[in-house]
Amino acid sequence: MPRDTLTERNRKQRERQRDLRARQRAAKRPDRDDVARVMLQWFIVGAVAKARQKELEQSEDVIVKRLVAQGFDEAACYDVFDRLVEKYTGEHWDFRRKPHLLFPDGAPDDDMSD
Repeated sequence: MPRDTLTERNRKQRERQRDLRARQRAAKRPDRDDVARVMLQWFIVGAVAKARQKELEQSEDVIVKRLVAQGFDEAACYDVFDRLVEKYTGEHWDFRRKPHLLFPDGAPDDDMSD
């Protein structure tokens, strides 16, 4: 049996990924990025609240070093990390809501018509 073309393999992979994401969404299962975002925000806010600036800076250096080892620009890495610290510790910011988790059948109608 001949092997599928690259286009066909890519199409099948997209379908598998779409199905996997749908199953995870239905199960309300976080992915690794969801966990990583929450963990980073928790660490940053906790370090700032407890006045552990040195610990935060040391962690930043380790994270940046690992990103640079992956090929990222060092100055850009520090900039992104610093912006995250500003964002996470600023007023009136929190994670975006995930309405598909709160309302799996769709958000309730906000119909205000008379």
